[in-house]
Amino acid sequence: MTAPLSASWRKHAACRGIDPLVFYPTSDDDADAEEAKAICAICPVRQACLEHALTSREREGVWGGTTERERRRIHRQRRKSA
Repeated sequence: MTAPLSASWRKHAACRGIDPLVFYPTSDDDADAEEAKAICAICPVRQACLEHALTSREREGVWGGTTERERRRIHRQRRKSA
């Protein structure tokens, strides 16, 4: 599967250099994702990251400021509006 956007956005991500474990909370509790979401909130490439996660069907972790549960919701909404 080819991503619609170049992966060059990763060079500008706010999460560069941060421990990846921050973005992979150990529980499904959204409170555990707050630290990662706070980093994503200030990220200049948040939307590109989210689109990558949606296109790639990322099943784990926080991507583009969203948890897996939130991305599933976005997929459902997009299917309904298509």
